[in-house]
Amino acid sequence: MNKQLKNLSIIFLSIFSIALISWGAKGHRAVAAIAEKHLTLNTANAVFVYLKGETMPDASNWADEIRNQPEYKTTGPWHFVNLPLGLNHEQFVEAVGKQDNDNIYTAILKTEANLKDKTLNQEQKNEALKFLIHLVGDAHQPMHVSRKEDKGGNTIQVRYEDRGTNLHSLWDTRLIDREGLSNAEMAKEYDRATPAQIKQWQSDSPMQWLWESYQISTELYAEADKSKNIDEVYYKKYIPVIHQRIEQAGIRLAGELNKLFKDAPVKISNVTLASPPVVDKSSDKPVEIKLEDVKNQIGKYIKVTGKVYSSKDIGSMVLVNLGAAYPNQLLTVALKGNAKSLANQLDGKTVTVEGTIITYKDKPEVVISSADKLSIQP
Repeated sequence: MNKQLKNLSIIFLSIFSIALISWGAKGHRAVAAIAEKHLTLNTANAVFVYLKGETMPDASNWADEIRNQPEYKTTGPWHFVNLPLGLNHEQFVEAVGKQDNDNIYTAILKTEANLKDKTLNQEQKNEALKFLIHLVGDAHQPMHVSRKEDKGGNTIQVRYEDRGTNLHSLWDTRLIDREGLSNAEMAKEYDRATPAQIKQWQSDSPMQWLWESYQISTELYAEADKSKNIDEVYYKKYIPVIHQRIEQAGIRLAGELNKLFKDAPVKISNVTLASPPVVDKSSDKPVEIKLEDVKNQIGKYIKVTGKVYSSKDIGSMVLVNLGAAYPNQLLTVALKGNAKSLANQLDGKTVTVEGTIITYKDKPEVVISSADKLSIQP
């Protein structure tokens, strides 16, 4: 295979892999934002520590961002479970339990066990928590509990809003995007569960979450068999289902974390905290400060301007150093998600950054997952 063909193959595989992710970034962030609102104070403190000050919404897509890295290649099957149609509940439970390979069910149990394991260090807890935040969302996306032969609906072509797409992508992003809500609006509008619903949903097991998704995906396959043209009737029928699945994922994620971290002492290592936020502060108005003062603003949501002196791509994020080159930087900006796309434009530029200041290994740091939180000065 010549070099050009090999590169095209890599690009194709990367694009195909991206197509397998669930809910899209907006859906996962909404799940995490809803969960944050239902955490106990002790759990919120534990989450803030293990995520090193990163918010749950900002961490919610990490498991998709790293799945093509060599060290995480084996985690691909963690995001779904393949099953034939037509199973009753007893057959479904038996089929999921008999699968030898890793799947979303075993991955959720594994990450929860790791969070309870007192022998694991903070880095291992950080990784387990980021996986759990993401996988609970995956478990509630119906097309992630579906058939192997069509790759969870990825090979079932449908037409929506006069454009071609596939059944999986329709449920990942297209129906959500059609609604036109921001992440903050989704978290607010979707989070309407009654106390009785919260109690019931949080008492359900991960197997029950998957059974619910399986029942919905069975219905979606039947709908796709009837017609490949997705119309307004379909949208109006299923957007409430999406609301409920994302809300249930957020409520249940909070329930799992509250159980895992109930009265658990949290050992802080390499992270200095001021007042841990219980909710995502990305919608608050930032306090404008000078770059030289960042070390005195730990835990604060700020806006600061400084010159980029160096940067380093470490795979899951790009580390950008302001004020001086590493290791003498005044502030490190960790670019994740779509913010990584800005990295190659920043060398030598003056930038303005918005985010919550944490410390990592005694150095001030801001983690940014959205490109609109960083602007390049003219």
